[in-house]
Amino acid sequence: MDRGHDVGSAFGLRDHVTMTAEDRGDLERELGTRLARGDLRGVATALLATYGPEIYAFLAALHRDESDAEEVFSRFGEALWQGLQRFEGHASFRTFAYAVARKTSVHVRRDAARRRKREGELDSAELSGVMAEVRERTAAYLRTTTRSRLAALRASLPEEDQELLMLRVDRKLPWDELAVVLRGEDEPPLSAEDKRREAMRLRKKFQLLKDRLREMARREGLLDEDG
Repeated sequence: MDRGHDVGSAFGLRDHVTMTAEDRGDLERELGTRLARGDLRGVATALLATYGPEIYAFLAALHRDESDAEEVFSRFGEALWQGLQRFEGHASFRTFAYAVARKTSVHVRRDAARRRKREGELDSAELSGVMAEVRERTAAYLRTTTRSRLAALRASLPEEDQELLMLRVDRKLPWDELAVVLRGEDEPPLSAEDKRREAMRLRKKFQLLKDRLREMARREGLLDEDG
């Protein structure tokens, strides 16, 4: 029996790829209700079961090494659990999860010993099992996917530019949520006005990145002169 399907069914969740905006809204409300009841385990399990695959794929694209991606994902699970205990609802649960994932990735990239194998200790065997399943299923999928030459061009960009492109193009995060996810680790929460200005800055940067990537693709012969 497919354990991933069982986990999703237990929480009334749909696959993250097929979820509509309405589905996400329903999930956000359900998670908020669970959090208000103090059901941290239920919230963490639902977040991992629903958004774990796309977050794992995001981390794998950043680190480009399966063992590194597995370690970062393990640390992400721990950081997610700890962060939920302080979560105040300043952003959506999905945005919060991506912010935790990115900060965890930054930590690991700064850690000279990041290749050291590490078993993450979670609050329950249930969460550990969900994380192991997500790693196994998503890693198997990624191993069978060949990156296109255009994807390789994108991978040649600086890491912060890749993050912006992946989160906006692949994950379709709104600009105000991007401002939160890409916030520096030790920086205070953004005010509404600061978030608006940062969203505008990211939008301009994104357009410049698209233009740059398009020109790189032309030089590689992937686009014609009018493309």
